[in-house]
Amino acid sequence: MTEIKELHMEITTERDSNYKDLDKMSVREILENINREDKTVPDAVEKTIPQIEKLATAVAEKMADGGRLFYIGAGTSGRLGVVDASECPPTFGVPFDWVIGIIAGGDTAIRKAVEFAEDDTEQGWLDLLKYDINEGDVVVGIAASGTTPYVIGALRKANENGLITGCVVCNSNSPVAAEAQFPVEVVVGPEFLSGSTRMKSGTAQKLVLNMLSTAVMIKLGRVKGNKMVDMQLTNHKLFVRGVRMIMKETGLDQTTSTQLLERYGSVRKAINASVPQ
Repeated sequence: MTEIKELHMEITTERDSNYKDLDKMSVREILENINREDKTVPDAVEKTIPQIEKLATAVAEKMADGGRLFYIGAGTSGRLGVVDASECPPTFGVPFDWVIGIIAGGDTAIRKAVEFAEDDTEQGWLDLLKYDINEGDVVVGIAASGTTPYVIGALRKANENGLITGCVVCNSNSPVAAEAQFPVEVVVGPEFLSGSTRMKSGTAQKLVLNMLSTAVMIKLGRVKGNKMVDMQLTNHKLFVRGVRMIMKETGLDQTTSTQLLERYGSVRKAINASVPQ
């Protein structure tokens, strides 16, 4: 009989909810209680800022030298990594291969759960190898429970091959954190719906990933002041935002700013072109 190690571990994310009889609550009670729990998440994240700082610093240094950032996870955690990675190019104008999100089960798992994909300790590293990963890169494992074999195996092999590793987990002293050189442990407590880590844990992971990628991109020079000057102009709203940025930065009128943005296709380039050399 296969031993289930998790049964012998103290896993906060698997504890019973602090709320009983959810099915007897009114809709208003459900919403208010979820909101009450959600309010605790930013405080838990705040406690981990020193850990996030160490990870962000390590990532920025590696990427400044030409390295890449890989997120790897399963289920909700994997999807959050894919989302953060996919938002870096349009937000910061970076190439699509600078930040890469990998999810157990492949792209199919983004929309539909792939059974037992997260239980394979070998596949995570094999998936990373498809990208010619090397010691110049950083691998960040994302796992709410901190026990996902797919992530544990990937971080272990990454360490063996000389890569920088980090993680974002929602339990203390987890196997995933033990494999990471720069662990971020955001302990948010039991979920409103027992074990549903797409809730508080997912929210915490999303906040941490926002902080990590944004801090790294700022340190890499992809932001000017407080503006996304390298954003991709993929729709009318963003084009209008770009025109406003140019107007505010340069003092030019709307017509001239629009012409500059149309000519250069980049807020940064348009601003630089308007400054006398």
